[in-house]
Amino acid sequence: MATIQHLQLPLSESKARSLKIGEMVTLTGTVFTGRSRFYIRAIERNILPPVPFKDINTFFHVGPVMRNENGKWLLVSIEPTSSIRFERYSAAVVRMLNLRVLIGKTTMGRETSDALRDVGGVHLTKIGVCGNQLVPQVKRVRDVYFLEELGKTEATWIFEVEKFGPFFVDMDAHGNNYFDLLNKDVKGRSGAINRELGIPDDYNYTSVNPEDESA
Repeated sequence: MATIQHLQLPLSESKARSLKIGEMVTLTGTVFTGRSRFYIRAIERNILPPVPFKDINTFFHVGPVMRNENGKWLLVSIEPTSSIRFERYSAAVVRMLNLRVLIGKTTMGRETSDALRDVGGVHLTKIGVCGNQLVPQVKRVRDVYFLEELGKTEATWIFEVEKFGPFFVDMDAHGNNYFDLLNKDVKGRSGAINRELGIPDDYNYTSVNPEDESA
């Protein structure tokens, strides 16, 4: 079983830069949430929630399922959403807020990777953990911003978490991306594997890119 490193938030730059691709981590401290509307409003309209980002520097890509009981907000589920959806704006937000941690599903692109390298931050991805499993690790719903304006899914929630995860370091603070490295490894071995399976070297697989004229 892989060793899990337990990180304390807010994460320092030195600690973020010490994390390596493939490491398993949990988080204890405070995180804020957001999705598309957070990014679009931040970049296109210069609208940000009044979050002390120096002290809360972990951005969780999620639209939580929330329930209000007698004036108290309770979590139902917090399944991470795909981070790559936010690649268009993410690099600018990372630099603007000096973020140390992004959490989501899947990975992100080159521009976000460069921004994380510049500020000293990492991206963490989920690995076989469903949203309901994460709920008990959220110890307190501290606050919510833009609830009436954006609704529960797109609002910015502030959660206090304890041993939150585990998550997988797929982008480190040095410009490396685990999935890019994995793809290169797979591509390097594909020729030998094809020959072992009897697949001709000139065999063309069907392209899933509608713009690819060779499909």
